[in-house]
Amino acid sequence: MTETNDWNAKIIDEFRANDGKLGGPFEGADMLLLHTWGAKTGAERVNPLAYQPLGDDIAIFASKAGADTNPDWFYNLKAHPDVTIEVGTDTVAARARVAEGEERERIWARQKEIMPGFAEYETKTSRQIPVVILERV
Repeated sequence: MTETNDWNAKIIDEFRANDGKLGGPFEGADMLLLHTWGAKTGAERVNPLAYQPLGDDIAIFASKAGADTNPDWFYNLKAHPDVTIEVGTDTVAARARVAEGEERERIWARQKEIMPGFAEYETKTSRQIPVVILERV
């Protein structure tokens, strides 16, 4: 198991043991578990992510902590946009789409206000960090 997978597994276990609440660096943050299916393998993948509520929908961010490449989950949901999310104690089906233009800019600006670490991620990479909208189905 890679270091990232081990880190994520601990967060996932804590999330599920505490009704979607996390401590440590994520204490008080809006966090969810995103279930995607591998673009190449079709295998289910689960990733803990910060999110921003948008009414009935949710925004997530393919920041990868400012790396120069998008996270694997982003490619998975582009290939298979029907996903499942765990928010608190609820498990919900959703369809993913990438936000563009003014919609993306508005949501991204708000996320940087809510969690300033996202502004730092933006300075570490030349790529535009994708904002993904999860629309409940």
